[in-house]
Amino acid sequence: MRKFFQEIKADLKFKTAGPGQKLSEPSRAPREKPKAEAAPKPRQAPTDEAQRAAAAALARLELKPKGGKAPSASQEAIRNQVRKELMAEAAASEKGLSMEEKEQEEEGAAAPSVSGVYFICPLTGTVVRKDQKEKQLREAIQAYFSVDPVAASIMEIHTFNKDREKVRVCVETMAKYLDNIYLHPEEEKYRKIKLQNKVFQERISCLEGTHKFFQAVGFETKTLPVPGQETTEEFYVLKEEVLSRLEDLREHKEQLLSSEPVRAQLHRQLAVFHPSPAAARFELPHDFFSLTAEELRREQRLRTEVVEKASMLRTRAMREKDEQREMRKYNYTLLRVRFPDGYILQGTFYARESVSALYNFVREALRDDWLPFELLGPGGLKLTDENLAFNECGLVPSALLSLAWDAAVMADVEAAAEEQRSPLRPELLGSAVPSQLQTHRWPRQGLLPGASNTQLEQGLPEVFPRQWWSRD
Repeated sequence: MRKFFQEIKADLKFKTAGPGQKLSEPSRAPREKPKAEAAPKPRQAPTDEAQRAAAAALARLELKPKGGKAPSASQEAIRNQVRKELMAEAAASEKGLSMEEKEQEEEGAAAPSVSGVYFICPLTGTVVRKDQKEKQLREAIQAYFSVDPVAASIMEIHTFNKDREKVRVCVETMAKYLDNIYLHPEEEKYRKIKLQNKVFQERISCLEGTHKFFQAVGFETKTLPVPGQETTEEFYVLKEEVLSRLEDLREHKEQLLSSEPVRAQLHRQLAVFHPSPAAARFELPHDFFSLTAEELRREQRLRTEVVEKASMLRTRAMREKDEQREMRKYNYTLLRVRFPDGYILQGTFYARESVSALYNFVREALRDDWLPFELLGPGGLKLTDENLAFNECGLVPSALLSLAWDAAVMADVEAAAEEQRSPLRPELLGSAVPSQLQTHRWPRQGLLPGASNTQLEQGLPEVFPRQWWSRD
């Protein structure tokens, strides 16, 4: 029967080979094929469904009894069925390819709700993208050396050395050096630091900014003979004039111990939109989902734990805890607050920030910041606990909230006002733009685990697939 199936395929190929030609006829000039306007795209491999369909057709043919008889009416029906399945497979493949291309074109044309995640340099006030904040901080601190070299070197030590434990040990050791000089200015041994000293090498020299600090407070490098040896070594030696300013040395020590890393501030990207029915739909940029190398290593450990937990029974509390951990994968969240008059206030937040940050954000945008209000999350749930983080409330990586006024207070305000006006500050209303809120594209997997139909309609899922937060 397999041979019969091969004959069917050969017959189909013969019919599509084009017009024939006798051997006695002169050779015909080949017809020119019309040039295609664009190079055809390479065909993709058959889909899993197409392969299964072909395998099923072959299996049905192999189940037929073998024999040497000529094709019967039933075999002709089989031939027709095979032809239909092959044509259906080709049509399905072309349709799937065209649909995918159309979706890619639509995705490429969609603009995100925000252009990215931005930060403000606390030293210069410059606004930069997320991937440029480290460079901007470094340039700002380097420029600050011309203003205050001691403060700039302390910033380097605390900001660019990421291991906080090493930084703690380093600054405590450096403070001890300065403290000994302040308490015993007459002791020459305390005014010299051997650069090849094991403690100095392991705790101080390996960290960025430490050598600049010693030079800024008044140390200079000198090559001195080693007592009892014929060799010389390099030392940090405190300049004589610094001994007359010991109080400055003590202040530098306190500043070194009390300083914190310089951190870029998250730019809220405050925006006001006119009323729009698409307020609950989001199109977020990659910055909202990208993870650092350390976060990726952490997720690898979490995936290992998931595999282990899949083989054990878990209580509802355990499942809820895992869901909360899932929400902590997101670094940022885009929040919108819809006012009773339909205007929408939008801002960017850290996913780990507390709800109180959103209340303050809204209050600063009000014309009368004393007016009491409540914020309602998806489903009308009141956000009463302002100490909860956004990722603990399920408000990541995006959410639409509603603002509700205190009814009694608003009644008095409206009665006293001559005309009804928007609660937002006039300058914000002046900058309000027509709705440019984009439709959020859901993954092709369909309904996400842990997300209800209502949440999908609102565009606020509880769980997002991995590819949304692992983009580079």
